[in-house]
Amino acid sequence: MKYQQVLEALEKEKGKALFTDLYGAENVQENKERYRYLAEGFVKNFGDTDFELFSSPGRTEIGGNHTDHNHGKVLAGSVNQDCICAAKKNGTNIIHMISETFHQDFTIDLDQLEDARTTGTVPLIKGILAGFRAKGFAVGGFDAFTTSNVISAAGVSSSASFEMLICSILNYFFNDGRLSITDYAHAGRYAENQYWKKASGLLDQMACACGGVVTIDFADNENPKVEKLEFGLDEIGCDLLIVNTGKGHANMSDEYSAVPVEMKRAAAFFGKEVLAQVPYEKFLENIPKLREKLGDRCVLRALHFYNENFRVEEEVAALKEKRYDDFLQKICDSGDSSWKWLQNCYCIETPQEQAICVALALTELFLKDVKKSAFRIHGGGFAGVIMVILPKEYTEKYTRYIEEKLGSRCVYKMTIRKYGAIHMEL
Repeated sequence: MKYQQVLEALEKEKGKALFTDLYGAENVQENKERYRYLAEGFVKNFGDTDFELFSSPGRTEIGGNHTDHNHGKVLAGSVNQDCICAAKKNGTNIIHMISETFHQDFTIDLDQLEDARTTGTVPLIKGILAGFRAKGFAVGGFDAFTTSNVISAAGVSSSASFEMLICSILNYFFNDGRLSITDYAHAGRYAENQYWKKASGLLDQMACACGGVVTIDFADNENPKVEKLEFGLDEIGCDLLIVNTGKGHANMSDEYSAVPVEMKRAAAFFGKEVLAQVPYEKFLENIPKLREKLGDRCVLRALHFYNENFRVEEEVAALKEKRYDDFLQKICDSGDSSWKWLQNCYCIETPQEQAICVALALTELFLKDVKKSAFRIHGGGFAGVIMVILPKEYTEKYTRYIEEKLGSRCVYKMTIRKYGAIHMEL
């Protein structure tokens, strides 16, 4: 689209309807300004008034904490925080990207995708490009100007949001839109596994790419089973809050990776690759031997995996049957299991730093007599954010309470958005 066409489209009814679906009615004007700034940034930096727009959301994890990497089940949704981009094919073998949010300006040569670094934006993009090529998909050069309001290193998957943005650009420009969301997710995981050396699964990427509330079964990890659920928290008069506890988890890959590694060690005891391949009853029968060979934490994390899968099934059933009190209780049960069995609420090497646990404890005290509410750790854990669901009439009071106790502006109200990673059709 031409620059002037973009500005005009933002004011038309189709643009307003799309922005309402993406960001919620109360956030339409704010996000129109973001896209005006995005368009101006592309023109200013690349001197071209013709470009395409892309958007990819962060995600909220409702159930299924640390289950995807062992081919388990999850319940998740995309949120109205997103990474957005103005981009255009440049006819070269070079990708030139400017990230306004992170003050980055870099180029990537498509003939030089090797990278020894295991953190950062450039190796992540190189990993996605390599992942595309490994699957036989096309890549090419483009110019891009991006900005993001997805909370970084805090459990709402800012990295996966960015990964899915890159995938949507490559799909639209060079592959005629033929890639599926599963293709996107595999490219993102390939980048994290091979270039970041992070043992992640497919949850974050799938949830960002799909849009809406989805339950995903990773039993067939190459082709996960995805089911969309018609549900929004407005139906039950509740808000979704993400509370940033003040310490990011960007440098905790070792802690994070230990979770799937230990679960897979338990599976290997039975000659299997992942726990989803080991019957629960068989696991229970062998707990004494497992404890002796692998240790107690490994056993507890495996027990979390099995019971978290059961909870996802129960959450999905409760949503379909509109048993919302049961649904909210299962979210709390999931968080309790993550805290006690999975043990991903703080790092064992730094026991004096327990920001997640403090936020959970304070929230539990606040919600003690509040019906129709839930809370839990959110995302990979060890630091980052917690999720809170509570009646709308309590949102302002809770926000004041928790920000006073944690000493900073840390509460983000989010909504579930209808669309995942998309090329914007204004």
